[in-house]
This record gives sequence, C-alpha cells and structure tokens, in this order.
Amino acid sequence: MRLPRRVRLLVAARAVNQLGAFSLAFLTVLLSRGFGASLAVAGAVSAGFGLATIPSRLLGGRLADRIGRRRTILIGLVGCAVAQLGIASAPDLVVAAVCAVLLGLAFELYEPPSQAMIADAVPAGGRASAYGLLSTAIAVGNMGAGLVADVVGRTNLRWLFVVDAASCLACALIIRLALPADQPAAATSTTAEPGFKPWRDKALLAMTAADTVFALVYMLMLVSLPLSLGADGMNPASAGLIMTVSTLALVAARPAMRLPRLAELPTPAAFAAGYLLMAAGLSGYAVAHTLPAMLAPTVAWSLGNLLLMGRAFAVVTELAPPGATARYLAVHGLSWGFGTVAAPVVGTWLIGACGPGTLWTAMAAVCLVMSVAQPALLRVLLSRQAPKSKSLASSAVSSGLL
Repeated sequence: MRLPRRVRLLVAARAVNQLGAFSLAFLTVLLSRGFGASLAVAGAVSAGFGLATIPSRLLGGRLADRIGRRRTILIGLVGCAVAQLGIASAPDLVVAAVCAVLLGLAFELYEPPSQAMIADAVPAGGRASAYGLLSTAIAVGNMGAGLVADVVGRTNLRWLFVVDAASCLACALIIRLALPADQPAAATSTTAEPGFKPWRDKALLAMTAADTVFALVYMLMLVSLPLSLGADGMNPASAGLIMTVSTLALVAARPAMRLPRLAELPTPAAFAAGYLLMAAGLSGYAVAHTLPAMLAPTVAWSLGNLLLMGRAFAVVTELAPPGATARYLAVHGLSWGFGTVAAPVVGTWLIGACGPGTLWTAMAAVCLVMSVAQPALLRVLLSRQAPKSKSLASSAVSSGLL
C-alpha cells in the first residue's frame, strides 16, 4: 500500500526534527558544568522539564481537536525552538531552569496531533505500515543526531540546543509549506459512549504503570549516560556515538523481526525476552569502563527495546473500546512523562551517591523483575481479551516491527 503524500511529508519532517533531538540527554550536564549547578539541582531542573511534559501531551490532544492538527504541531515545534534558544543563551541558572520548564510545556504538544494526522489519512489496515515508516525515519534521524551530538558537543554543549532549535524550525517550515491547512471538520468524528473515562479502566492503568517502569529505565539511560561517561573519565559527548550504535542495531535488526519464528513470538514471551536483553545490556554497562567495551551491551539493550516498545502500543490499542483509541493512547503516553520526571532525580542521585556501576546494576535488576512481572500481567489481560487474542498478536507483531 502506497502511503498518502501528507503522511510521507510528515514523516520526512519528523526525521529532520530528530536530527537535532539529542540536546535533552545533555541538559543535566550543561546545567552542572555550564551553570555550576550541583547534581541534585541539575536533576531537579530536569525533573521540572519532565513534569511539564505531562500536561503538554494532554494539551496537545485538546488543541488538536480545538484548533487543528497542523496548527498544534506548528505551535509545539516553534515553542520548542524558542525554549531551546533560551537555554543556549541563558546568562544564569535561573533563566536556564525557566527555559527548561517552558521546553517541557511545548515538548509533547506535537505528538498527539502527529499520530492523529496519520490515523486521519490512512485506513485502519495501513496504519501499521504508516507508523512503521514514522518510527524508522525517527530512528535514522536519531542516528544522525548522535553524530551531531558527538561533533558539536565537544566544543560547547550550548550549541546542541541551537542545533535542536534549528531542526524544530526546519520541521515546522516543511509542515507549514507542504501539508494542507486544517479543516473545520478535522475534529474527531468518533466518540465513545457519554461518561466513558479511560482513567477508570483498570487494564489500561495496569499497562500504563508497567510501561512507566520501561519509560523510567529508558529515560535513565538517556539522561544518565553522559554523566556516567564523565564519571568514568570519558567525554560525555561520546554518548552520541553510543546512541548511534544503538540506532544502527535497531535499523539492522528490523528485517530479522519479519522472520516467522520472531514474528509469531507470543506477546508475553516477547516482553520476557526484551527485558532479559535489556538486563544483559545494562549489566554490561556496569562493568564497562571504555567505549569499545560498551558497544556489545548497547546492542543487547537496543534489541530488547525493539521487542518492547511497539508491542506495548499494540496491547493498549486492543484494550481500547471503539472511539476511545486516541484517549487510551494519550493516557498510556503519560508513562513517558512520569519516567521523564523521575529519571533525572534518580540518575543524578545514584551516580552522585554510589557511582555509575550501582545505577546500571539497579536498572538491570529492575529489568529482570519486569521480565517476569509484565508477561504475567499480559497473560491476565490477554485472557480477558479472548475474542481479540489473534488480532492482538498480529497487531503486536506489526507494531513491534515499527
């Protein structure tokens, strides 16, 4: 199936945006090294950013229905660019902290309308391919972002935020010029029954809680890796190279995921394998003290990530009743806001108090627990979704390959 032109353009624009999207990983480093903040203060500011992303996602969904998809995306991208330039040019810690919170308020605005725009343009049977294209483009953009971070970050970390701001503005320009204007009828046409609230669905809340743990682990890797490298005597900017290796592993492994043995892997088994691979990678980080020694662990946790993220999306989609998919995904997406809030605080505290080895070991232990706990949760959910089990398996496989 050939995807609509607007979807391909949106995907291209998001790929451009991702080319600069590596500044967040260096926020705590910039605050501590560039503005003299302690690790605790830098972690608190980064947590403020994460806290602000929670209402940002909810506001993005509301604005998408009120003023249109394209307008909301543009507001979010321009808002991010302005906040990032504010961080880059901040004269002191207070201004940088305020701009970091403003960045959080704009950071998630464009996610709900981007996902909704794809759903609006693509029939249900083709959405897995559309989201797969989006995910692949973002992965390639991330690879470029890692290289940019490694080169630019070696001179002055402030320039990372300038590059990120430029990528946001470039993405906004593509969307403004290439995508059609919002129509009054762009508001959602399908709604669930009156009074229905996703917050009352215990299955959704259980999945959101479980995936908050995954989000916390992932965000800990993102925000703690530069600090961990610095603590081990390496250049924090080398985190860009490590994340580039991660992206290469993801892109290279995607074709293998179509093999029958992997494609037919039951959802609980996939989650168990994914968390075990992540635990292996994080354990490797705990004992690695050079960049070459970190490559194999990076590949391991990246393959685990490939098995986990898309399948969670598929499970949540199947849990949603007709007309409530967007709201279910919005609630589930808050797991990343919670993880983003907690990660800087936990990461800076553990590194400061116990060292990087303790941080990676603790994260590996959490993944081992989740390799048992989440499959058990999924078996319960799947047993309650008996009529949908086959479609869940197939859609989970499709989303897992995104």
